[in-house]
Amino acid sequence: MAELIAFFSRRDENYVNGMLKKLDIGNTEAAARIIQELTGGELFQIEQMQAYSKDYNECIAQARADQKRDARPELKTWPVSLGPYDVVYLGYPNYWGTMPMAVFTFLEHFDFSGKTIRPFCTHEGSGMGGSISDIRKLCPGARVETGLSIRGGSAGRSKKDIEKWIGKER
Repeated sequence: MAELIAFFSRRDENYVNGMLKKLDIGNTEAAARIIQELTGGELFQIEQMQAYSKDYNECIAQARADQKRDARPELKTWPVSLGPYDVVYLGYPNYWGTMPMAVFTFLEHFDFSGKTIRPFCTHEGSGMGGSISDIRKLCPGARVETGLSIRGGSAGRSKKDIEKWIGKER
């Protein structure tokens, strides 16, 4: 069974455990790397052509504006095809109750019919929000499984939770 781990993650200044902190590796990327280690799946980072600011407050203003206008930011690269993959682990931070708009761009680009999507989300207290229903709307032909919500500040130490979730989903 071929697996893809597609994720959107943000390094630089982030809100972690109630304070701003500079991250060399974003929380969602940390979780994606653990999934890759456990599954052997292929990693693919969803990156916007126009990256958000490295400054946290400026970034959230930009991301919020994108969400308000229902933007579909252009992505830097794409997987050639989803054909070889049976399962897509889809990772993202919770931005105002759902996924960053770049993840919407990614999901709308491909036909996920017959694929299994396993969402995982990093957050600082808001869980998965409405992202699961958004994924189901965007990918009506996919089987969308139970998501895993990971506290952003503990993403790098979430291996046991991820192992349990992967075991449950397989």
